[in-house]
Amino acid sequence: MPASRCRLAPFVLALALPALAHAQDTSSQDDFARCLAGLAPKAAQARVQADTYQRYTRGLVADTTVIDSLNKQPEFVIPVWDYLSALVDQERIDDGKARLKQWSAVLERAQRTYGVDPATVVAVWGVESNYGQQFGQKPLLQSLGTLSCMGRRQEYFRGEFFAALRIVQSGDIGADEFKGSWAGAFGHTQFMPSTFERVAVDFDGDGHRDLIASVPDALGSTAHYLQMSHWQAGQPWGYEVKLPAAFDSKISGRTAKRPLSYWSAQGVRLVNGSPLPGGDEPAGLVLPAGAQGPAFLTLRNFDAIYAYNASINYTLAIALLSDRLRSQPGLVAAWPTDDPGTSRAERREIQQLLLARGYDIGTVDGMVGDKTRQAIQEEQRKRGLPVDDGRPGQRILKALRQSP
Repeated sequence: MPASRCRLAPFVLALALPALAHAQDTSSQDDFARCLAGLAPKAAQARVQADTYQRYTRGLVADTTVIDSLNKQPEFVIPVWDYLSALVDQERIDDGKARLKQWSAVLERAQRTYGVDPATVVAVWGVESNYGQQFGQKPLLQSLGTLSCMGRRQEYFRGEFFAALRIVQSGDIGADEFKGSWAGAFGHTQFMPSTFERVAVDFDGDGHRDLIASVPDALGSTAHYLQMSHWQAGQPWGYEVKLPAAFDSKISGRTAKRPLSYWSAQGVRLVNGSPLPGGDEPAGLVLPAGAQGPAFLTLRNFDAIYAYNASINYTLAIALLSDRLRSQPGLVAAWPTDDPGTSRAERREIQQLLLARGYDIGTVDGMVGDKTRQAIQEEQRKRGLPVDDGRPGQRILKALRQSP
């Protein structure tokens, strides 16, 4: 290529880029419209009426940000002690106890109906949406429609898209109010549309099932979900335990269940040193941070919570929060780290201290995003701290507090 053309190419390209981007965007939206039109027969087979489908897909514009969320690989792996320190902090405990009092009549009725205790239901509410304060604001029909035509797992998201359309079609939730996470979960306790159809109940008796506008419907539906996941009324989720010296951790795992009598024979005790409860109820040993960290014997109700979201850390957050809502002691054993996690109040303090140092990190909200992590990393490097991982741990909090 002649040198003169090499020099001109960047300027020509710069002028052409906006038009190119517009053409690509227009082409993408045209492809999206064609995809939606092509899905109409499948929607009809899925019991979505033709006029419903036409009404809510006509003019629907793809939201490609949900594809970015679908494909995004987290840069930072969150240690279990960071995960739990934010989800089971004093704020969430205090707010949860207030909700237990505020909604006591509904929660007691849910327990009578489904056998699930109020503290567990409220703990799910607290972890899923911070008691209704963090729903997500993505229009669900737009998000699920986009995911039905673009990106990975289109077949799965088409099922959820059709379920969302059936929910609007039924009149349970209006399309304008139907908002949630980028992946389609919605309401106080974050059901997917297909789960809503299968499990949700009209617990306030107004003739509609609505997890967004009705707290009673959300709490009753959550209790119903746990009942359907084989919740055992009156039983604990499990126990924090203490392992004997030289314990063989190879026999651990939520699904590697053995009778409580077996664990007793292995020398496992409650964390306070007392013997395990008697009997042969199956229990799995969960070691979320390995044999050197806290240990838990988990029972059937732990599995019921796990069915809500297949994550050990998530299940443990609900289990431990429910204990605190019952005014039971918190976690006893220490996590195997020299830099423990921080509560949301402490994370807000970190953000305030970073703002005071001139970092542009956005809103002080206790939510640790990329900008906050990058600022923490820079401070870790400046101060010569042992790691520059961007974690909002106690070490960086202490360092920021101590220096002007």
